[in-house]
Amino acid sequence: MARTESAAESAATAPSPSVRRPTPRAWLVVLAACAGQFLVVLDVSVVNVALPSMRADLGLSAIGLQWVLNAYSIAFAGFMLLGGRAADLFGRKRMFLLGLGLFTAASVAGGLAQEGWQLVAARAVQGLGAAVLAPATLTIVTAAVPAGPARTRAIGTWTAVGAAGGAAGGFVGGVLVDLLSWRWVLLINVPVGVLVLAGAALWLSESRTGGGRRLDLPGAVLVTGGLASVAYGIVQTEEGGWGAPSTLVPLLGGLALLGVFVAVEARTAAPLMPLKLFRSRAVSAANVSILLAGSTSFGMWFFMTVYAQNVLGYTPLQAGLALVPSSVSVIVGSKLAPRLMPATGARNLAVIGALVAAAGFGWQSTMTADGTFLTTILGPGILMMAGIGLLTTPLATLATSSAAPGDAGLVSGLVNTSRTMGGALGLAVLSTVAAARTAGGTTPEALTDGYATAFRTATGVLLAAALLMLLWLPKPTRQDQGS
Repeated sequence: MARTESAAESAATAPSPSVRRPTPRAWLVVLAACAGQFLVVLDVSVVNVALPSMRADLGLSAIGLQWVLNAYSIAFAGFMLLGGRAADLFGRKRMFLLGLGLFTAASVAGGLAQEGWQLVAARAVQGLGAAVLAPATLTIVTAAVPAGPARTRAIGTWTAVGAAGGAAGGFVGGVLVDLLSWRWVLLINVPVGVLVLAGAALWLSESRTGGGRRLDLPGAVLVTGGLASVAYGIVQTEEGGWGAPSTLVPLLGGLALLGVFVAVEARTAAPLMPLKLFRSRAVSAANVSILLAGSTSFGMWFFMTVYAQNVLGYTPLQAGLALVPSSVSVIVGSKLAPRLMPATGARNLAVIGALVAAAGFGWQSTMTADGTFLTTILGPGILMMAGIGLLTTPLATLATSSAAPGDAGLVSGLVNTSRTMGGALGLAVLSTVAAARTAGGTTPEALTDGYATAFRTATGVLLAAALLMLLWLPKPTRQDQGS
C-alpha cells in the first residue's frame, strides 16, 4: 500500500541514470508552450489598469466594465476540461495552434472594438481560445521532456512563466496604457501570438492518445455548462453579494449540472472525465491544494494593486513597478523547486512553500495606511510569491506524473481549471470579506483595514492547505530524500 501511495512522488522526484536527456529541440518545444501559457495567464489581469480608459473611450457602464473581465474568466474556466480532453483526442499540436489562433484573432477584434459589446464578445472568444490552448501547454511540456529531473525542471519553467504572466499583468498594462492606449493591452498579443504560432508550427510534433475514441458530448455539455455557471455565480458576488438570487441561482444550478455530470460519467463507456482519476491521491490532493493556493495568489495581486493606488497614492505604472520584485520572486521560487524536490520530496516542499507564503500573507496583514514600500509591499510580497512558486511546481508535477498517457491532456486541463476556479472563488470571497470589514468606508484607514482582513483570511487558507497537503499527499520515499 505504501509503495502504491508513493509512486507519484517517486516519479516526480527520483532521478534515474537510464533516463535519456532532453534534446535542444525539446527545450524549443517547452519555450513555445510556455510562451502560449504566458499570454493566457497575462490576459487574466492585464486589462485591470486599462478599465478606466476603456470606459471613457467606449462609454461602458460599471456592469459593462465588469463583464470585460468576467467574459474572459467565465469562458476560460468553463471550457478548460473540454479543451484538455480535446487535446488528448484530436492532437496536442492541433489544439495548441487552434487555441492560440483563436486567442490571437480575438485580441485583434478586441483591440479594434468600437462598441462595448464588441469588446466583451472579443474577450469571451479570447477566453475560449485560452481554454483550448492552456491544457495543451502543460501536456506538450510533459510529453517533450523525458520523466525525471529534466521534466520537473520543465514543469518548474512552465509554472514560473504562468505565474509571471499573472504577476506582470499590472505592470505591462500600466506601461501600455501610459505610453500608447488601452487598445494595446489587447493588440500586444498579436505579434507575440503570430511569432509563437510560427515557432509551434515548426517545432511541435503532433501527438494524441485518443485511440479512436469519440468525444463524450453529453459530458462535455454538462461540465462546460456547470463550470461556466459556477464561474458566473462567483463573479456575480461582486455586484449582488452571496445571498442574492443572481448569485445563488447560477451557483446552485452549476453545482447541480456538475452533479449530473458525475452521474453520467460513472455510466459512460468512454467518459470525458474518467472518475478513476480521482482514486489517485496525488491527482485529487494536488488539485485541491492548487485550488486553495490559487484562491490566495489571485487575490494577492488584486489587493496589492488597489492598496498601492487607493491608499499609498501610486499611479498604475508605479503600482506595477512596485510589484516587480514579487513577480521575480515567484519565478525564483518556481525555478528553485526542481532543485529542492530531490532532497525534500514533492509533498514536503509543497508544505514548506505553503508555510512560507502564509508567513508573507500574515506579514502583509499588518499593513497600515501610512505604510512604506519596504515593509508593506516589498518584504511581504517577496515571501508570498516565493512560497507560491515553491508549492505550485511540486503539486503540478505530482498531478501530471500520475496520469496515464491517454489522460495527460485532461489532467493538465484539470490542473489549470483548479487554479483558475480557485482564483475566481478566492477573489470573490476575499473581496466580500474586505467589503464587510470596510462597511462602506472610503478613507485610507478603512480601506486598509478591509485589505488587511482579506490577507489574514488568506493566511488561514494557506495554513489549512499546508495541513491538508501534509496529511493527504503521497508520502516521500527513502529514494526521494536520499537522491
